[in-house]
Amino acid sequence: MKASMLSTLAAAFTCFVHAAAGGVENDNEGTLRVCLNEAVPPYSVRHGGAGTGFDLLIAEAVAKRLGQSLAVQWFESKLDLDSSSAIEANALLSDRRCDLLAGYPLVKDGLGKPGAETGRIPGFAGSTPADRRRRVTLGTLAPTRPYHFAGLAVVLDGKAVDKPIAKLGDLGGLKLGIEGGTLADAILMNFDHGRLIPDITHVVPGRGELLPRLESGDYEATLIPVHRFDAYRIGHTDTKLRLSGYYLPIGFNMGFVGLASDAGLIDRVNAALEGMLRDGEAESLAVAAHVTYLPPRQPYVLDGFRIGDLTKFE
Repeated sequence: MKASMLSTLAAAFTCFVHAAAGGVENDNEGTLRVCLNEAVPPYSVRHGGAGTGFDLLIAEAVAKRLGQSLAVQWFESKLDLDSSSAIEANALLSDRRCDLLAGYPLVKDGLGKPGAETGRIPGFAGSTPADRRRRVTLGTLAPTRPYHFAGLAVVLDGKAVDKPIAKLGDLGGLKLGIEGGTLADAILMNFDHGRLIPDITHVVPGRGELLPRLESGDYEATLIPVHRFDAYRIGHTDTKLRLSGYYLPIGFNMGFVGLASDAGLIDRVNAALEGMLRDGEAESLAVAAHVTYLPPRQPYVLDGFRIGDLTKFE
């Protein structure tokens, strides 16, 4: 299983932006332009003309530390077999829609020089039909340092909420609901030579039914990307579902991505992010956005993992 698959399974962790001839930086512009996906709760969401989310708060804080104002370019991304989030991000940046794209999965396959010479731009606020048809010459993507880690967590229903979960093996005997064909599914199905398989019921992914069915008592526990549960909890303030406190040591870091030709800007953003992490500001912004904060971890850019890595859990 390649690292690029993680971006897809994270279900909307993707973003984009910059690089025309000469790679001119924005040192003298006084404005930091950041591309944000308009429909990735709780990271970035656009409501009419306004926006909310953790990535937006991070972008605002970075701009402030750079002594610049923030301008957001909202875009939409449709994950399907004919699209590539890395190409779309590159196209937005290479077309100078923005200087950075926030909330980007730092995985090796999604960085560097793309295999394609050109790519189409995803729909963005203010775009025209002509924009969607034209192709943009692509640059080379370079990451900033990460500002948080996107991982998987065990979520328990109200009846099982007091059961201590310190490792995957503690799920034995619980009724498990899991979305079929996901990274979480592969982990649970392969755990300890299939020991949990008799406890697993599969749910069709993409229908948004897993957590409501867990809430209704169809299952007692699930394994899900943390941000998915955070988004559910924001929309269901009376939920009885709870995080178990156990987070799998597998996932990827999230940061900004820009063009390699803007190395100076990326260096300054790195310094700003390091200060935010050192001062605890990144975690405070996560709390304000109702996001479960997991700090970045090494390696900052995920090289990839094999199917055998999915069995290395207790």
